Amino acid sequence: MAKTINRYFQLLSSSRDVKPSARLWDPAADIYTAPDGWLVKVELAGVSAEDIEIEIADSCLTLSGTRRDRVAERGVSYHRMEITYSRFEKTIQFPKSIEGASVETSLDNGLFLVRLRK
Repeated sequence: MAKTINRYFQLLSSSRDVKPSARLWDPAADIYTAPDGWLVKVELAGVSAEDIEIEIADSCLTLSGTRRDRVAERGVSYHRMEITYSRFEKTIQFPKSIEGASVETSLDNGLFLVRLRK
């Protein structure tokens, strides 16, 4: 019984600073200039296309949404969590207005591609 109680308190003290993430995260992005506009590639592994919102205002492209943990089963508890599951937002400033550009999107192997065509 004493071993079980000691193990419980060790577990509590070792995971004291470990909490599921609730912060807004900023995914990495690559931006390319193309002959007909721009290509934006954003690292969004584990995010479903329906969970991504796109907003264009003047010369800014804002991508936002949520990465959800869809794999964890009901009743499980975490041992270690390093992947951020929460809201994200990425704002990209372009050198000139992108309003009116046609927008094409695709999700490929965890990369969200946005093509902005003039």
